Amino acid sequence: MDSSFAAYLDKVRAQRAELRESVAAVDTALASPVARGGAWRERVRAALAELSHDFADHIDLTEAPGGLHDSVRSCDPRLTSAVDRLTNEHVEYREAIVAYLNVLEHGGTMADLPVFRNEVGALVGRLVRHRERGGDLVYESLHVDLGGSD
Repeated sequence: MDSSFAAYLDKVRAQRAELRESVAAVDTALASPVARGGAWRERVRAALAELSHDFADHIDLTEAPGGLHDSVRSCDPRLTSAVDRLTNEHVEYREAIVAYLNVLEHGGTMADLPVFRNEVGALVGRLVRHRERGGDLVYESLHVDLGGSD
């Protein structure tokens, strides 16, 4: 592995840690009492805003020319469909994060906060599994452990 790709992987590891932290922050915000109303909304909004930023960074880094997705495709073409699935999830999850954030930022109707919390919580679970599948894919293809908790 050349030094520039090794440096790139260090960026990926750091970004994965940031993404993990922002997903955890959303989960923590969701767990606070909904009865706090405006304070709950603001806490969730702030956490989703950070997640939106970190997820956009994740997409930019992994989908960059010569990045992880290109590397997996070139090193192990049989995994192309798995890379495509992750890329499609990027679109889906980015849209969902933005939609939930818009509800909170623009005063959308939230008559049923528990339902909203459950929906965002389900998204958090899907993001965790997305991150796991991405790490597994990189290890399978490039034999590189991106780490789970660093």
